[in-house]
Amino acid sequence: MSTKLTGSQAVLQSLIEEGTEYIFGYPGGAIMPVYDAMMDYEDQIKHILTRHEQGAIHAAQGYARVTGKVGVCMATSGPGATNLITGIADAMIDSTPLVCITGQVGSPLLGTDAFQETDVVGISMPVTKWNVLVTKPEEIPFAIAQAFFIAKTGRPGPVLVDITKDAQFGSLDFNYKKCTNIRSYEPKPVFEPEKIEQAAQLINAAKKPYVLLGQGVILGNAEAEFKAFIEKAGLPTAWTILGVSALDSDHPLNMGMLGMHGNYSTNVMNNQCDVLIAVGMRFDDRVTGDLKRFAKQAKVIHMEIDPAEIDKNVKTDVAILGDVKDTLPVLTRLLEKRDHAEWIAEFKKLDAIENEKVIQKDFYPDKEGLTMGEVVRRINERTGGKAIIVTDVGQHQMFASRYAKHKQTRNFVTSGGLGTMGFGLPAAHGAAMGCPDKDVILFVGDGGFQMTIQELGTINQTEANVKVVLLNNKYLGMVRQWQQLFFDRRYSQTYLMNPDFIMIAKGFGIEGKKVMHRPELDAAIDEMLSHKGAYVLEVSIEKEDNVFPMVPTGASVSEVILEPPQK
Repeated sequence: MSTKLTGSQAVLQSLIEEGTEYIFGYPGGAIMPVYDAMMDYEDQIKHILTRHEQGAIHAAQGYARVTGKVGVCMATSGPGATNLITGIADAMIDSTPLVCITGQVGSPLLGTDAFQETDVVGISMPVTKWNVLVTKPEEIPFAIAQAFFIAKTGRPGPVLVDITKDAQFGSLDFNYKKCTNIRSYEPKPVFEPEKIEQAAQLINAAKKPYVLLGQGVILGNAEAEFKAFIEKAGLPTAWTILGVSALDSDHPLNMGMLGMHGNYSTNVMNNQCDVLIAVGMRFDDRVTGDLKRFAKQAKVIHMEIDPAEIDKNVKTDVAILGDVKDTLPVLTRLLEKRDHAEWIAEFKKLDAIENEKVIQKDFYPDKEGLTMGEVVRRINERTGGKAIIVTDVGQHQMFASRYAKHKQTRNFVTSGGLGTMGFGLPAAHGAAMGCPDKDVILFVGDGGFQMTIQELGTINQTEANVKVVLLNNKYLGMVRQWQQLFFDRRYSQTYLMNPDFIMIAKGFGIEGKKVMHRPELDAAIDEMLSHKGAYVLEVSIEKEDNVFPMVPTGASVSEVILEPPQK
């Protein structure tokens, strides 16, 4: 039975029908009819007024990443819509399900360069999974139903629904029907049993098998299936930066992090294994290093839901298309029970070298100044690996990825593929809204913090429990590290003359403290964690506190370095 609604009401009612809890957004002229209608829906759906549209979309990303639900954000036309683009691109490459709703000028004004008119559908086309311009009110429910279906099925991603102002003002007979299929769109490929049999034969015959764990396991809710898979065959496993927390940090088959700043053993063993099994990951260049020298000795098995990723970067011997939640149990049944103890011992030998040359120096530095590694370690010890860890982008991101321990899935949120500075603070806010009963700890640098620092206002207004750990070395740290190592310490435009961050936080109504010396650190961490509500803990860090190991650009993963090259 249909109900007479305006287009604006239909937008909100459609979101409610999809189970939307929060809209992260910012009003403006072209979306104002929807914001006016919100007044009548306040008891059914909550709007979070961010301080910038970029804050809205990053918050929606954080919410989606920790809950597994579709994040929703809203903005007006023109600059409001274009301010979402960075977040949309970030969500696209990191496979985050989002529905972005933007207002647009009235239909008669399309193409006239009207005030705040921008072709956001055209602009966003390369970085959305799907987008659509809606010009009639009766098109709204169907467009939003399709948007949710596309965003959350298959390989997730962002979609954008651009709605003209006259469509919002118009009326329709509202009758919502959730979308369950779209002609020519097959989100979940049907797997081929013979491919799984081929993969099982390779794994059973392998002497040095090695698993690369990606975010696809988390997105597919296949953590239990993955654990059963590696445990049956005794498969050593490393994870990408987006696969963090899919496997407990202390699991005996968890070998550590892959990539440019991953662990020593996990990188070297890429070029020593005889069978490489990639599960839900896309062979990003930060994982592979020089593709011409990546795992050439190994047979490669790739388990993936997106056909576009097969053979895109690394040539596979066996490709298993399908949802890993479906394909992993089938493969596991065909595997022989193994332990590969001698092979795993090879990882442990390299781990001992890294521990001596890198980790102990990060955790227990012999210098007066504080290091990022020891701050991450001390906070992680106090939270027991149960807090949601969010990062911005830079050195602190790598330290948090390497050293934060996890006992639960969906406990790590970061900008992986795009590496978006400014992501951290709003994403942490979204994560806190999605999981209000969990501690949310943000590790952020002084550069990225200032890109979206205004979102402290949103956090204060919503009383979100975000604990900000500001690791301040007064530099754009990752760029400075590269300048130190590869540009003869020519620190061009990376020094930051920073403000009084604690005073700014207090101006937003948020308590905080600055720590400059090691003896003050433990008490300050305890104060932060025991504080009710948001808190900013600023820690002064050594300027040349660098993150190692490191695979230099253009190098093979087996050429990973543990310390600065000698000049």
